[in-house]
Amino acid sequence: MTAIDDLTREHDVVVNLIGEVRAARAATDTARMAELACRITAVLEPHTQVEEQGLFPALAADFPDHVTALRAEHRHIEAVLGEAVHGTPIDPTWPGRLVATLELLREHILKEQNGVFPAALANLDPDDWDAIDTIRAKVGTLLPAPGR
Repeated sequence: MTAIDDLTREHDVVVNLIGEVRAARAATDTARMAELACRITAVLEPHTQVEEQGLFPALAADFPDHVTALRAEHRHIEAVLGEAVHGTPIDPTWPGRLVATLELLREHILKEQNGVFPAALANLDPDDWDAIDTIRAKVGTLLPAPGR
């Protein structure tokens, strides 16, 4: 399923970037952390739109509490990552909050990989997948085309 494959590949990119954030934190390079936070945001923006406009609505009737919790996690993650949108945050607590938020993001990714995506594969019909593909076509991705 192309939609799930793309979402999974985006997760892989984000997990690799999280590793880079950890290395930047170990080097006390807050500017690099902010740069990486922006790169993570760039990957997650279309990713989140596909989930929230296509995947989650299709699953909400069967899994309302899970969808609500995942949306709330998206908002929290976006808020902390978004603090870097205009450069390196001056708040001295931001690096620690970023690392904690990225731990939440890793857990969130596992919830999607191990719960949401299998549930979608089992429950969605062809019209749902067509709608998700339409959203993806509209919002795009930062991923290279498969095979490149």
